[in-house]
Amino acid sequence: MELNGKKKLHALSLAEKIQVLEMLDESKMSQSEVARRFQVSQPQISRICKNKEKLLADWCSGTANRERKRKRESKYSSIDEALLCWFHIARTKMWDVTGPMLLQKAKELADIMGQEFVPSIGWLVRWKRRNNVCFGQRHPARAVHAPEPPCDKGPAPASLSLPQLLKDFAPENVFGCGEVVLLYKAMPGREREGRERLCVALCVNGSGTEKRKPVVVGRRLAPRCFFGVNTEALPVLYRSSANGQLTPELFSEWLTDFDREMGRQHRSVALVLDAERRCPDPEPANIRLVFLPPRPRHDDSPSPCPLHPDIVRDFKSRYKRRLLGKVSSISSETDSSPASIAASITVLDALHMVAAAWDKVQPSLVERCFREAGCSKGKGSLGPPSLAPPRGMSLEDFWRFVDMETELACPPALPPAGAYKEEEEEEGEGEDLFGSLPTKADALKALGTLRRWFECNGSAEGVFQQFYSCEEEVERLCC
Repeated sequence: MELNGKKKLHALSLAEKIQVLEMLDESKMSQSEVARRFQVSQPQISRICKNKEKLLADWCSGTANRERKRKRESKYSSIDEALLCWFHIARTKMWDVTGPMLLQKAKELADIMGQEFVPSIGWLVRWKRRNNVCFGQRHPARAVHAPEPPCDKGPAPASLSLPQLLKDFAPENVFGCGEVVLLYKAMPGREREGRERLCVALCVNGSGTEKRKPVVVGRRLAPRCFFGVNTEALPVLYRSSANGQLTPELFSEWLTDFDREMGRQHRSVALVLDAERRCPDPEPANIRLVFLPPRPRHDDSPSPCPLHPDIVRDFKSRYKRRLLGKVSSISSETDSSPASIAASITVLDALHMVAAAWDKVQPSLVERCFREAGCSKGKGSLGPPSLAPPRGMSLEDFWRFVDMETELACPPALPPAGAYKEEEEEEGEGEDLFGSLPTKADALKALGTLRRWFECNGSAEGVFQQFYSCEEEVERLCC
């Protein structure tokens, strides 16, 4: 018996604690069973349940570090809160907030509260980390609205047109952002069966050289397929809302991060948005918001889109080709039907296919679409994207499948009672989502199997170079 040995503690991150709460709410598992799944003690699960409201509040606030494992309260929590309140007021008024200014303000607040406190650089660093504080640019680029089309045949309005509003921005500094509804597991001819949807927000610049990481919004806070997954390392941003749409709060969070990144790069950019999107308060400092005009009354023509329809269609066609290819390859090696394979597609699977499809959208297509929309200099017209349909499928049937969401006019209504449970049961088919996580040995063995498969079946030129990069990354993580 080891007398001096100590039991290794396993602390759960905030994201994992939310998964624990989801599992207890949605399943009949006991606290002991959940504790075994997460390799922690039952009293720790009990404490998570006891602090449920506080954990959910932290998760929904958008300011908490989701990978944080312990929340250590500051010894001077009242000064922390007062300084954070002052910081938000200063940001609203667009003041030049610096580190020395915060240290001085913290000392003033401590004196007012009658506390003996001398703030240090280390305390300021920890305060910024606790509250997700980041300094940005101070001078905001004011939002502008493109003019509405005239209702009669009179002279054109004197206000500036969209090309004039964007004339001071190079194509690489003009971004368009739009939302796409995706039935992520629906198959051709079975549209009514795969109604689970995700909302995907896409953003790209006018030259097609800078695609922002897609934002995928679902209805579940922490899907069961996320067990053990570091969501911050995923190629997309996953967020949740009650109606599964990009809410103003989620859009504001994304815009703030975008603005901070542009500030760090010392760039001033323009972002073209839909007329229905609400202008945030305060406005971003490094992004000029340009809102498209709303569609006039009694006009049946399509309303202007911040993201060209051909870009959206090309993205959807690439996603659905990947979905069909994934289902076809699995069904060719198993006895499972394509419908059952598609039903087992998880949200995590969909996130990776979204990232892969968005990466394949060609910059040349994006550039021509922006020119056609008048968002960048030059003239040019563009027909529909020419992506060949999958084998055994006519071009007409494939485009009908791609445009499925438009034809079905997916409503943003809330799901019926029990929908979440059914979805998770489907996700669990064919694999134990809560089984043991893959070990380092499993990863290395899988690499050897994959390399052997490439060697035996032949591969395109350059595949092995990509495989070597993947192999090096796995070995680095294992070491």
